[in-house]
Amino acid sequence: MADTLQGYKGEALAALNKFKARVWSEAQVKTTRGIFNGILLPRSENDDDKHIVLKLATGYNIGIDIDTILEIKELGYKEAHYKIPEKEFPVSENKPNIKLFGTGGTIASRLDYRTGAVIPAFSPGELYGAVPELADICNLSTEKLFAVFSENMGPKQYIELAKAIGEEIRRGIDGIVIGHGTDTMHHTAAALAFMVQNSPVPIVMVGSQRSSDRPSSDAALNLIHATKAAAESDIAEVMVCMFGPTSDEYGLLHRATRVRKMHSSYRSTFRTIGDIPLAMIDREKITPLKDDYNHRRNDKEVTILPYFEEKVSLLYYYPNMMPDMIDSLVDNGYKGIVIAGTGLGHVNKPVYPAIERATKAGVAIYMTVQTLWGYVHMFVYDTGRDLMSLGIIPAENMLPEVAYIKLGWALGQTDDLEKVKELMLTPICGEITEREPYNGYLVLQGGIPEVEEFIHKIHK
Repeated sequence: MADTLQGYKGEALAALNKFKARVWSEAQVKTTRGIFNGILLPRSENDDDKHIVLKLATGYNIGIDIDTILEIKELGYKEAHYKIPEKEFPVSENKPNIKLFGTGGTIASRLDYRTGAVIPAFSPGELYGAVPELADICNLSTEKLFAVFSENMGPKQYIELAKAIGEEIRRGIDGIVIGHGTDTMHHTAAALAFMVQNSPVPIVMVGSQRSSDRPSSDAALNLIHATKAAAESDIAEVMVCMFGPTSDEYGLLHRATRVRKMHSSYRSTFRTIGDIPLAMIDREKITPLKDDYNHRRNDKEVTILPYFEEKVSLLYYYPNMMPDMIDSLVDNGYKGIVIAGTGLGHVNKPVYPAIERATKAGVAIYMTVQTLWGYVHMFVYDTGRDLMSLGIIPAENMLPEVAYIKLGWALGQTDDLEKVKELMLTPICGEITEREPYNGYLVLQGGIPEVEEFIHKIHK
């Protein structure tokens, strides 16, 4: 039975052997906390040996402590099939040609309901088998550039991805989709917005908050929306396409330099900060919410600026920060620092000497705000004026992560700090706006009567 007990070891393996239960079997597990029916799933080699895992009929997985198990009864067994059925992706001369770049993980996957296995899909044939709706939208080609988790995406990947996008545009592609993990998607989106300028076609980043083995997965619908945006949208910019509300009513297209992941698990995690989204999207239509965007063109011209200086840091200020935080960056050769300061852009006085030492050493230091919404205003209080006199430059209303990416991109092109400043403070793709609209800052607080009335009116 050892070959069927995938990932199980120690006490958990002993428990399965005791009751002659096999991985992938439909099992009834009687415990001190009740009876559970489901498919017995394999486990990762790095998991503990104190639990078994069941996939319930609802599609959710649960772990069961082996110390609570009284009996495991095998009700049936079907072997797992790991390969997704491929179907030839239909090609039509009347449909736009879309390129999907993969950066790691699974852009889509299919659940084998007979076994509970989650099967990754990436080739056009696999994606057609997993999400057949894509064939109604476009002709799809795919290329996996990397196989990394999103936290491992960085300058090397940004540069390679920007160059690959440029090549596809010059070949005449009608739109580009990029599958990406959600954790650092807004960093990569910002990098591409600066590296790929004046694109004639939409460049749409997409991911999923919940895997395809969960009934609440957003993977397939996000991919459908992103592909539709790439194929049909008039917005020729780098965008992030993810769920709008937590339900599956519609998705949102967010501008790359104003978007941020704001919740660890909600499907509606991505939010435009300090502005409103570019558009709403569903299976039937794309509804623009703004008109100040770059429009789709029929040419193949694009400007690729694939530069990045890796010795740049994003420093989140906290009370009682010590000067050695900044000194250590300078000592280690960092050329740029973005500070996420308090209030209008402040830090404590003990770090002033370190800031002065850094700027005198030629380190570019820019100030953003931890509040995320709003502008840096360092001329209001003495604190801000003193910091500017030490060489810190206010970064307007750039989000901290966007300022970090832009500073790395700017320093990748020149060591001349005046030219870096010109690049940093010249709006390129919405990272700095003249003003934030009144409806660009909405944080609704539950429990307040008018908010509750609004919520119940929209979502009954």
